[in-house]
Amino acid sequence: MLTFLRRPLRRAAVVVALCAATAASAATYGLSTSSAERDTSRAARIDQAPLLQQAAGESGGLFPLIARDKNGRLFDYEPNSTGGFATKFDLGSGYADATALAQANISGSLTGTDLYAVIDNTLFYTSERGADTKVLGTGWDAYDLLVSVGNMGGTVHPDLLARDTAGALWLYQGKADGTLATKLRAGTGGWTGMDEITGRGDYTGDGKADLVARSTAGTLYVYPGTGSITADVVLGTRVAVPAPTGPAWKDYGTLVSVGDNDGDGKPDLIGVDAAGALWLFKGTGKSTAPFAARTQIGTGGWTTYNLLF
Repeated sequence: MLTFLRRPLRRAAVVVALCAATAASAATYGLSTSSAERDTSRAARIDQAPLLQQAAGESGGLFPLIARDKNGRLFDYEPNSTGGFATKFDLGSGYADATALAQANISGSLTGTDLYAVIDNTLFYTSERGADTKVLGTGWDAYDLLVSVGNMGGTVHPDLLARDTAGALWLYQGKADGTLATKLRAGTGGWTGMDEITGRGDYTGDGKADLVARSTAGTLYVYPGTGSITADVVLGTRVAVPAPTGPAWKDYGTLVSVGDNDGDGKPDLIGVDAAGALWLFKGTGKSTAPFAARTQIGTGGWTTYNLLF
C-alpha cells in the first residue's frame, strides 16, 4: 500500500527568493522597473498551500499532475495509485504570465516537486524541498515549450527539453541544484509540426526515457531515447502509435504524461476530450503498442485549464 505525506510547499521562501530574483533580474538582465514590480507583486500574492507527496522510497514513478487555470492559478492533483487522482490542492496564483512551465523531481534526493517557469524572458527554478528560487538565465522567450521527460542524458537528475521558435529541440541536462548544463541539440527543425510534446519515463521497455509527440495532422509518435548526449542523436527513429479505440488522437485537446499513474511500473498517457473528461491510457512497455485502451479517470471540467504538466 502506498503512503502519502502531506508537506508544505515552501511558499514563504519562494516569495522572498522570487522577489529578490525579480529585482536582480531587472538590474542584471535589463528588465524594466515595471516588470520587476509586477513580478514582485505577483510573488507576494502566492499563497501558502500544501503539496501531497509520496513517502520516500515509495515513489514508484508516480508524479502529480499540475494544472493552470485561465487566472494563472496552479492546482496539484496527486495520483491515488489506482490510475486516477486525489482531490486537488490549491498551489496559489501568480502564474498567468508564465510562458512555459515544467515540473521535475530534483530536490529532496529526487522526491520533490520542483518548478521551472519562464516569466518575462527569464527562467526561474523553485525547489519544493529546499529554500530557494533561482534565476537560471534570460533569453528563454526563444522557446515556446518546456517539458521534463526524465533522465535522457545518463545522469541521475531529470533533464529539460525546450523547443525553439524555429522548430529545433534542445536538451538541457539537469543538475542536483536545479541548474542546467549547456544545451545540446536533440532534434533539428520540424518540431513546430507537433502540437503536443510530453513524456515521463520509458515507454518502449529499453530502460531509457522517451518522448511522446503528436503531429498537427493527428498522428501520435514515440521517440525512443538513446541515452546519448551527442547532438542530434538524443532521440532514435520515431514509432507511430496505433490509433486508439474510440476518438482519434487528434480529438484530445490535451495529451500529457506525468509518469506511472497506476503504480504498475510503466508510464502512462493522459488525454482531455472535447467534453472536458479525463482519460488514462495505461502504458504497456511495448514499443509497437505502448498504450492500452483508455479508461476514464475524471469527469467534465478539465477544459477549464489552459495548461497541464
